Parts: sequence; C-alpha cells; structure tokens
Amino acid sequence: MEVMSRLLSRYPGRYATELGISVAAGPEERQKWFLAAIFFGARISGELAARTYRVFAARGVVTPEAILAQGWDNLVVLLDEGGYTRYDFKTATKLLNVMGALMDKYGGSLERLHEVSRDYEDLEARIRDLALGIGPATANIFLRELRGVWPQATPPLSPLAQLAAEHLKLLAPGLSPEEALRALEGHWRTQPVPGYGFADLEAALVRQGLDLRHQHRGEK
Repeated sequence: MEVMSRLLSRYPGRYATELGISVAAGPEERQKWFLAAIFFGARISGELAARTYRVFAARGVVTPEAILAQGWDNLVVLLDEGGYTRYDFKTATKLLNVMGALMDKYGGSLERLHEVSRDYEDLEARIRDLALGIGPATANIFLRELRGVWPQATPPLSPLAQLAAEHLKLLAPGLSPEEALRALEGHWRTQPVPGYGFADLEAALVRQGLDLRHQHRGEK
C-alpha cells in the first residue's frame, strides 16, 4: 500500500474530481464529465482542456440541449476563451454532432446509452458511434473514471497507467492490458488506500505515465 499511497499523495485522483465533478452523484454529473472527456481527448494539454471545461461550466453550457442551443459560432467563442484555439472549429462541429446524436438516439441521456449496452465493447462502440472524432482515447478517458459506477464501464487499462505501474514495480512487464488490469485490481483489493477508489489510482497512474513519457522524450 505504501507505493500506492505515495502515488496518490503526489498526484490527484480522478480528473473529474479535480474539476469539481462527482461522477457517482448522478446523471447530471456524468454528463459534465462526458463533456470534459471530449476536451481531454484532443491533443492538447490537460491544463487547457480543464480550463475550457470550466468556461463551459461557468456559462451553464454542459447539457446536450444547452450545447446545441449555443450554435457553432458561440461554441467557437467559448472554446477560444478556454484556450482551445488550435481545435476550436473542429471541436465546435464535433460537439454539435455528438450532442445531436445523443439527443436523436438516446433522448439526450448517457444513462439510456449505458442501459441499452450489452457489455463494455457495445458501450464503447455506442459512444464512439455518436460522431467522428470520438475515438478510443476519448472513450477510455470517459469510461475509466466511471469504473465502479456504471456496471458496463470496464475499459482495458490505459497504456500510460500500465507504463507507470511497471515503473513503480506494481506490475511485471509484458502483461496484456487485461492481465495488467486484473493484477492491479488485485493489488488494490488487498491493500486499498483509505479515502480513494480504484479509479483514483488509475488516474494517478495515467498522470505519472504522462510525466514519464515527457521525460523520455526530453532525454532524446
């Protein structure tokens, strides 16, 4: 537990929690996290993604209805205010397409989307099918923080989390993502850190994985 405790004291847990979102509190909170996950899924810094989400949240533009009501031009303005300038046009279009599809297919309800999903693979496919630009990275970012909240939210372990877990000697190298997830969950069940959930550990590992990747690139 000492290794995991030190990790969680160094890095925050869930990205959602850091944004003031409690994904276990209800559908409205999970909708907020879905919007934030779309921002985090682009090749942009986590700081800018978080800032952009906060701009939308401060304006109350977090539901499918509110996002669609803004229209493309106003969404671009909000994205630019958050610093999302590199992807503002593309992301405004993606947001309209995603939320429009969510309204058309599931009545605007992510809970409905989850309820009709047969398993994780079907859940991920339905999320990615909402619009072009919702790829595996965005789906993983969104669903890994719902692990333990939605029964079907059982994504494979993030490569970044696995990298960090190997670095910390929590995992042996060479495991498949499925094997790595089972082993890490086993560690957590036997030595949980009070006040945290497994999703917090995974998020902290992702954060360290990002730091390790940046360090590696800096050494080249």
